[in-house]
Amino acid sequence: MDRKNEIAGHILAIITIIIWGTTFISTKILLKTMTPIEILFIRFVIGWIALFLVNPRRLKIENPKQEFYFAGAGLCGITLYFLLENIALTYTFASNVGVIISVAPFFTALCAHFFLK
Repeated sequence: MDRKNEIAGHILAIITIIIWGTTFISTKILLKTMTPIEILFIRFVIGWIALFLVNPRRLKIENPKQEFYFAGAGLCGITLYFLLENIALTYTFASNVGVIISVAPFFTALCAHFFLK
């Protein structure tokens, strides 16, 4: 790997971490005037606009079953995640939610080890 690409990758990773980390604090501030569902909706609209600007073409559906898999993955992996994160921020500090979220992959690996033998 080229040294320039490696440095650029590290810089982009640091920027991503900073943006991701500030979302906890900004969501906590937004919760003073908005509900968790309103924040979730606005976040999705911003995300949809960003994705549309990057790639304005609509994806072709291979088969309807695939569309249900995508909808299920979006519901469980994105929608419920952010909704529950927003709700958690109403009950505790942003730092607590950040720590809980950061250890979630560890518990996922533990559950996978024990349940997917």
